[in-house]
Amino acid sequence: MVPKGIGELKLRQKIGQMLMCGFHGTEPSENIERLIREQHLGGIIYFRRNLTEPAQAAKLSASLQQLALAHGGVPLLIAIDQEGGMVMRIDQGVTPIPGSMALGATGDVEAAYEAAKVMGSELKAMGINMNFAPCLDINNNPLNPVIGVRSYGGDAETVGRLGTAAVRGYQEAGIAATVKHFPGHGDTGDDSHTALPVVPHLRERLDRLELAPFRQAAELGVDAVMSAHVLFPAVEPERLPATLSSRVIDGLLRQELGYDGVVVTDCLEMNAIAEHYGIAEGAVMAVEAGADLVLVSHRIERQQTALDALVQAVESGRIREERIDRSVERLLALKSRVASAAVAGADHAPVASAAVAGAAHHAPGASLATEASQRLAERIAERSVTLLRGEAGLPLDPAKPVLVVWPEVRVGTEVDEVLARRETAGYWLAKLNYRVREERIGVQPTAEEQAHVVELAREVEQIVLVTYNASFSPGQVELAKALAALPKAKLVGAAARNPFDISVLPDEVKIYLACYENTPFAMKALARVLAGELSAQGKLPAPLEASEG
Repeated sequence: MVPKGIGELKLRQKIGQMLMCGFHGTEPSENIERLIREQHLGGIIYFRRNLTEPAQAAKLSASLQQLALAHGGVPLLIAIDQEGGMVMRIDQGVTPIPGSMALGATGDVEAAYEAAKVMGSELKAMGINMNFAPCLDINNNPLNPVIGVRSYGGDAETVGRLGTAAVRGYQEAGIAATVKHFPGHGDTGDDSHTALPVVPHLRERLDRLELAPFRQAAELGVDAVMSAHVLFPAVEPERLPATLSSRVIDGLLRQELGYDGVVVTDCLEMNAIAEHYGIAEGAVMAVEAGADLVLVSHRIERQQTALDALVQAVESGRIREERIDRSVERLLALKSRVASAAVAGADHAPVASAAVAGAAHHAPGASLATEASQRLAERIAERSVTLLRGEAGLPLDPAKPVLVVWPEVRVGTEVDEVLARRETAGYWLAKLNYRVREERIGVQPTAEEQAHVVELAREVEQIVLVTYNASFSPGQVELAKALAALPKAKLVGAAARNPFDISVLPDEVKIYLACYENTPFAMKALARVLAGELSAQGKLPAPLEASEG
């Protein structure tokens, strides 16, 4: 099926095509159905709140596509942030592919390609046709609170090589790859979910570093580029974030880099836009700047506001309809490549591929992962573990008990999701016949938690302190200092997210490893390194100190 031509669409239908929205629940909500039915919504974004396992995801995608076809005849772009590692909107029934910095630690371009191809194939089997990945942000700022291990590394060469390999993998699997966050969110000290960050560097530095991977992706022909809600004064002297800047989107991306694919905004409900400009004005300014697809992920009233504001902007003459047409043409062209196959034969099998049809109708609870894809993920994890400090104290002595301190995320955000991890470092050490006591603490441990752990630690000679973004947790740092001061304990540290934790921990933590994520395969690999079954083969792909440019 080929989407309708633009000549068949009325203004509100065209504006609807330029909006991508999210909703709550594992079945289509009344609000999202109304947007599709009455406003001709062009795109859906899934979050963890929408997905349980592949069969449910496939059924959900099929029902949404059927509704879109019945009311307008244009298939949906159905998108997700499935980056791997710590950002996985669905992790049940799929291959647990490691994240970008774990791949960066291996330096393996072919693994980055294969990993993306696996994830893309699994997304396609769930009726998802667009992935907001890979991140091409260069994380050369250890204090970046939002990118971190979502980046392949701290230099343009690493990020460009691995990122373009991932783009090829996704697109060969039939998924629209989306590189983000243009022109680069890596060297910021603020999170655009909560603030309006700035990258203050001169244009020469931006050309050499931040822009280089995006230039490679544009030359490769990436399907989509996501804009950053970040200030770049070297390109846009007015105080406008990239998402709202015609100098950045139309001038830099379109004209200088020669990119003519789809440009999608990061979510306009993030505070960088919502609190500084408002949703309505933000949507209009983004389209004026050159964006094709406006992302409003959560609240129905804000989604309707964005749509109405864009219609009004055209009707009032603020935006010419020819400008709208250019965006819709790009979107329809993308849909003809990635969305049409998903709705072919809609009368009989709402999601076309056999894998999806099987997942949707015959195999609830079945996994899309294969033995080969699982082995790929485990091999990447094994090769990513990086020794940042010390070595002489490994392996741990299996004859002595081990206290494992495990921080767990208890308050979630869109990039720090609350996940109950069963297969922790302690779990895997116990599987290797170590006598383990695992004590769970919060990512921001209380004084009571710290005191309890220290009291337990007085009774053992081996402690594994797993850290999770300790750079942003004074409590974890205080606990590390207290444990390091114990006279008889061997203390091993291991970063289960940002490797930059080492820079805030005391030198008395003589052995320190980076695993880049707290996922089961990463923790299994860590346990095997601690037990001497594996050597730490990874190379840290990002600097431990902020770059001076």
